[in-house]
Amino acid sequence: MKERGFERKYLPEFVYGGIDGSVTTFAVVAGSIGASLAPGIILILGFANLFADGFSMAISNYLSMKSQQELHMHHKDAKRFQGKHPVKTGLATFFSFIIIGFIPLLSFVISLFIEPLRNYNFTASIALTAMALAIVGAVKGHVVRKHFLRSALETLLIGSIAAILAFAVGYLLRSLA
Repeated sequence: MKERGFERKYLPEFVYGGIDGSVTTFAVVAGSIGASLAPGIILILGFANLFADGFSMAISNYLSMKSQQELHMHHKDAKRFQGKHPVKTGLATFFSFIIIGFIPLLSFVISLFIEPLRNYNFTASIALTAMALAIVGAVKGHVVRKHFLRSALETLLIGSIAAILAFAVGYLLRSLA
């Protein structure tokens, strides 16, 4: 049996971490904007989410893969579950989550140094996050041999729905801030 390439082997972790990183971080941004929170608060919440949720997902992925391998250790299909190393799957998820998940915060970080950009933080965050989701979706489509545009649009749609929900919740609960 031919060994799968690295990009195919760890594609699920890249896609899972990248999509969840960008969606959850942008959800924090959108919910915070909906609640009319200050940019500094958005950065604090965004970075807290980025590292805590990224770590949580990585550990969950690691434990899931390790448990799956242990469960199938003595079964006839054991080799099928030994192809990935739990530490590598966890790290792939974590780094994908952190790198892609940072993108929704990028405009807020840049505006700390370039003050005129502060008026466009949210608009830039929307555009950057949409591009990140589309790229992750397109890469997924390319690797699994699905039409890249369809895959990109599917990923973008899912992320957009999550963002709208987060903004609505923030807007509805803004009086608590």
